[in-house]
Amino acid sequence: MWGRHAVMAALENPSRRGAGRLFATPDRSAEVEALAGGRTVEVLDGPALARLLPAGAVHQGLVFKAKPLDGVSLEEMAEAGSGVIVMLDQITDPQNVGAIFRSALAFGARGVVMQERHSPVLAGALAKAAAGATERLPFARVTNLSRALETLAEMGWRAVGLDGAAEDTLEQALDGRPTVLVMGSEGDGIRRLVAEHCDALARIAMPGGFESLNVSNAAAIALYEATRAR
Repeated sequence: MWGRHAVMAALENPSRRGAGRLFATPDRSAEVEALAGGRTVEVLDGPALARLLPAGAVHQGLVFKAKPLDGVSLEEMAEAGSGVIVMLDQITDPQNVGAIFRSALAFGARGVVMQERHSPVLAGALAKAAAGATERLPFARVTNLSRALETLAEMGWRAVGLDGAAEDTLEQALDGRPTVLVMGSEGDGIRRLVAEHCDALARIAMPGGFESLNVSNAAAIALYEATRAR
């Protein structure tokens, strides 16, 4: 991962204590020395750092190479029995997933649920877009989203899926109970079987008449509405 916010958050994450390799430019090395946690800060100039990364990556003088985090179990995330959980159904764009993590953390969500397959790794451009949120917000990877919704329902959670063609608005569908906000991909939306496991489908009210929002923007609005309902 790269970028100041992403790397600093990773270094502050107790789950990563002592793991990974840390690279920094000379002007950034002193800044991260206290957070290095016993790691040697490997000092490189900017162009050398850039060669470690995909073309166009903006590293801001910091690169951290480590294994992906393991996440938590679905039951562990849901056991509090209150608040909001965000579920992502085949959203694969790293920028969008990173931005959703950032909004979910900002609005106090319990965590994010993703499918084991068809989900990006929480690193690279995704971690950069999340600005450290992937290190601070719990996430769970599950084999089957429909079964995960069944588990959550048994634990007292109510699922509300976002669907631009739904009759009810989010304001009408949300009732303050523990809520799973289910977000689908921008092209296909929520898959049929996942939608069938939702307790309600709802749309974002858009009186301007232009009903096309980026999924990360839609998630931020939905999280705001869910927070307001609570």
